[in-house]
Parts: sequence; C-alpha cells; structure tokens
Amino acid sequence: MKILVTGGLGFIGSHAVVELQSEGFEVIIIDDCSNASEKVLEGITAITDKVPIFEKLDLKEKDKVQDFFKRHQDIEGVIHFAASKAVGESVEKPLLYYENNIGTLVYLLKELSQKSKSSFIFSSSCTVYGQADEMPITEDAPVKVAESPYGNTKQMGEEIIADTCKVTPGLKAIALRYFNPMGAHPSVEIGELPVGVPQNLVPFITQTAAGLREKLSVFGNDYPTGDGTCIRDYIHVVDLARAHVVALQRLLEEKNDENYEVFNVGTGKGSSVLEAIQSFERVSGKKLNYEIVDRRPGDITSAYADTTKANTVLGWKAKSTLDEAMKSAWEWEKKIRKL
Repeated sequence: MKILVTGGLGFIGSHAVVELQSEGFEVIIIDDCSNASEKVLEGITAITDKVPIFEKLDLKEKDKVQDFFKRHQDIEGVIHFAASKAVGESVEKPLLYYENNIGTLVYLLKELSQKSKSSFIFSSSCTVYGQADEMPITEDAPVKVAESPYGNTKQMGEEIIADTCKVTPGLKAIALRYFNPMGAHPSVEIGELPVGVPQNLVPFITQTAAGLREKLSVFGNDYPTGDGTCIRDYIHVVDLARAHVVALQRLLEEKNDENYEVFNVGTGKGSSVLEAIQSFERVSGKKLNYEIVDRRPGDITSAYADTTKANTVLGWKAKSTLDEAMKSAWEWEKKIRKL
C-alpha cells in the first residue's frame, strides 16, 4: 500500500516514515528541503533497511502537484506535514505562511477529491485552543482566535478539510492536534535539526549544553503555576509518529465514525519549563546555564492534553516519559556535534 508523506524529511515526518515502513507500507516522500536535508534519507534507510521514494518538489507549484498525482495514481493515503511552523516568523511574514500552509493544502485536497477513495492525515496543533479555559484540554474545548498567522493556518486548514470532507464522500480525514514534540529516534539515526536559532525549548536546552548557545532564557517565572514557569505537554516524537500510523490505519480499515475526525496527541501530563530543565540535568549529568527573563509575548500559561479520546477511540497511548524523551534528545545532540 503506497502512502505519500509530505514534509517527510522533517523532524516529525521522518519519524513517521520510519514507523510506516516498519509496518510494511511503501512510502513516497515529497519535500522541498527548505527546512530539511536530503541526508535524512540515509538515517531512515539505516533504521528500516528500506529506501523510501523521494521527490524534491515544492507543493506551492500547482502544476507539479497535478503531475505528481498523475504519475502516482496508486497512492492510497497522505500524511501532510509540509508547512512553515515558526510562530515568530509567521507574525513577520504572514503571506508566506498563508501561501505555504494553505495554498499547498488546497492543491493536495483538489487532487485527492478526484479519487474514488482517499485517506488524509493532517498535522495540526494544540495552538488552535489558545489559552484553554480548563486543563487538561479535550477535543471539545473551543477553538480560540489564533495568536499568530501560524496558528491561524492550522485553524483554517482544519476548516478547509472539514468542508471538503462534507462534499467529498470518498475523502476521509483525521486532524491530529500535537502538543510539544521532542526527542529523537532511539537509534540516533534521525532527530530534530532546527535551522538557525531553535524555536522550541528542548533543542535550545541541548544546544546550550553542547556549547552552541551561551545560555537558555526562561521566559517568565511569575505565571500562576507551581514554580511560576509555563506548563506544556512534552511528547516523544516516536510516540507521536506512531499516532499517525494508527490514525491512518483507522481510515484505511474504515473504522472511522465520521468522514472528518480530530484527536489530541499528547501524554496527558503537563511539565513546567523548570521541570524540563531538571529532567535534562538528571539524564545528562550536566548543569544547564539558564536565566529567568521577562515573559515572551504570546506565550500561554498552560497547555496539556486530555488524551482520553486518542487512548480509547484511536487505541493509541504515549509510552515514553519526559526523562526518556529528554535523554534521546541529548544523545542525538551529542551525535551530531560529535561530543
């Protein structure tokens, strides 16, 4: 069974490709390599002993997308990761984000809508909830006005998919709302490779420990939480990748209750920024150089998932602890920095 993975050389995409190939799927990767390296193919192949088909293609080019689907008419499912994802950058360059995240989604759905049957998994985000009124966050929590163009593209993306599914009987879709992915594959063959200064906490932690960054800034310690720092739900990237395979199998086996479904993908446990730092120090044996600075605009106090629906309906559960995920992130950092 042939599955297309867009953005399949990226952090989460590459781990999903590994899980798909391990389950016997034939995978085709599309990536424009704007935020990823073709060398990731070597890591995927080293883990699975299978070389995925790879096409370097920009999904913003509509005619190229049409041509791709003409040449690959036997694709039965698509997992769509390809998107720009830096919140700060999206505020500075909103049109780039709307073109890259919305335009490409429309082009993909146009092609899938012409097929008699297709299954679509969308890479969404817990940013759609904003600062939720209650913790943990269920799928029924209201979708708030987006804090950034990036968050808005995830909300709009979900709406576009839902609208398309309503009028396209052959199209079935699941949106997975991620919380905070981190870590690396246990083989240390693939992991997170941020371009430039990391936007996420964990790679900033590991890069600081590796000496690439002078120190880590903790944005605010006056939030209404146990230790005053923001709380997030950190999920091991391998657990997250497995959720995509389980969601895809649900659609392929026609076990879905509706044509469009939504699931939170997290651990169900919130950890503060200081707890994440303590976890790193515990597993690495290194003292981290960090300082408390002013709050960062747009940061919400707390976000962690109610995973009941994913656990019971999807039959998926996160397995790794924060320490295990943090250790894998550090092992990966040490490997790529040759420490």
